[in-house]
Amino acid sequence: MNLNSAFEHMLQRARELEMLISKPSSLDSHAFQKIALELSEITPVVNKIENLKRAWAELADTLALADSKDAEMNKLVEIEIEKIKSRLPQLERDVQVLLLPKDEADKKNVILEVRAATGGNEAALFAAELFTMYQRYAQKSGWRFEVMNLSENELDGYKEAIACITGVGVYAYLKFESGTHRVQRVPVTENQGRIHTSAATVAVLPEAEEIDVHIEEKDIRVDVYRSRGAGGQHVNTTDSAVRITHIPTGVVVTQQDEKSQHKNRAKAMRIMRSRLYNIQRQASDHARAAHRKSQVGSGSRSERIRTYNFPQSRVTDHRINLTIYKLNQVINGEALNEVIEALISDDQAERLAKIN
Repeated sequence: MNLNSAFEHMLQRARELEMLISKPSSLDSHAFQKIALELSEITPVVNKIENLKRAWAELADTLALADSKDAEMNKLVEIEIEKIKSRLPQLERDVQVLLLPKDEADKKNVILEVRAATGGNEAALFAAELFTMYQRYAQKSGWRFEVMNLSENELDGYKEAIACITGVGVYAYLKFESGTHRVQRVPVTENQGRIHTSAATVAVLPEAEEIDVHIEEKDIRVDVYRSRGAGGQHVNTTDSAVRITHIPTGVVVTQQDEKSQHKNRAKAMRIMRSRLYNIQRQASDHARAAHRKSQVGSGSRSERIRTYNFPQSRVTDHRINLTIYKLNQVINGEALNEVIEALISDDQAERLAKIN
């Protein structure tokens, strides 16, 4: 990465935006908001660049003092040079990270889907715990967590749970959570104290706006039916549940949480748009499979991104070989950020290595 040219480009763009925003009367409200948003995104980068340039200038000025005939002065100068040099790598990395190409979806809200996989009732109970973990993490992060759909079993586990998480940078933080999560523990249904392994799948989809994905009415089939509870009983006496099928792709979304058919359809379309948007993103990125199943795998015990081992209070993320012994704190949302931050740092390091 050519830092100097990137710096100049960024600083020049910041000056242009500052000049434009200083004359608000020449802009309509939409243009003003767009420029203000871009400036707010550039400002942290500019600040980091200026910090780094000051450190470089400070180093140059200090090096100029190194030829002093005063031995004691030279010693002090050498100490100061080492101090400045020790700060430079982190300052440079901070700037490089901010200059990395951004994922266009990072700013988006998220559709979170958690499903029980291998393991029957125990898998459903684990899926419910994961869903609650993300709910608590969202609350701690100041995000809004809106439950879209719950499909429960007789033990209050979740066969499927879907939520919309709204806030600043939600997808950027949660996108690495997609995959198969494995749990190792003695299930509540186990009478002989044996440890079982079960799994649940997590899909984190950037929530798509209508501008991202346009769905033609002719491409969908909408079926309505009566909502059913966990035991199969009818919850509503009217046909309020909705099943939407996107005919070209075969993607199916069902929604029955609301008593209103109109509200269920609106929620189902939000989920449908996000699934289709995710498929489009996967198709354009050869690092991902063309089908959204690549996010979550088959749900088998062997296909996993993370293991939660209850007997050892251990959480292991297999992608980055990270193990922390804070299982309870992770499950209650307090220490989940330690895992997420490690995944983000690893991704940044990998992308920086490809550029440098």
